[in-house]
Amino acid sequence: MNPEDFDRIVQNSVPVAAAIGAKTVRCTAQETVIRLGEPGPELLRPGGTVSGPVLFTLGDIAFYGLVLAAIGPVELAVTTDATIHFLNKPEPVPILAVATPLKRGRRLFIAECTFLRESDHLKLAHMVGTYSIPPERG
Repeated sequence: MNPEDFDRIVQNSVPVAAAIGAKTVRCTAQETVIRLGEPGPELLRPGGTVSGPVLFTLGDIAFYGLVLAAIGPVELAVTTDATIHFLNKPEPVPILAVATPLKRGRRLFIAECTFLRESDHLKLAHMVGTYSIPPERG
């Protein structure tokens, strides 16, 4: 799936992605990368830190891209579980969310996402999540 196609899907199904300025860099079944540009003050918490919900949203969008690239544009693929670990302070600079698969089953897709400061790839956070793959209709 090309980044433009995935961005169109996300605009229609995950409107918060546009609100935070998330843009797709790469969207394949092996790796999906979502970029957050310079975060504005509405995305920060006290102390100038990019808020946890913003990072969670980036990771969840990256997982969604990974899943859709693997199974096709199935809108009802949804998050069933996610855990995020914050490693370093996410300062208000461009951030990359890089998602890769861990295991794909018939009904569940498990992936991990590493959040990197774009300038030097410092690891900011790590997320593991599970998506539910809806059954095929037929």
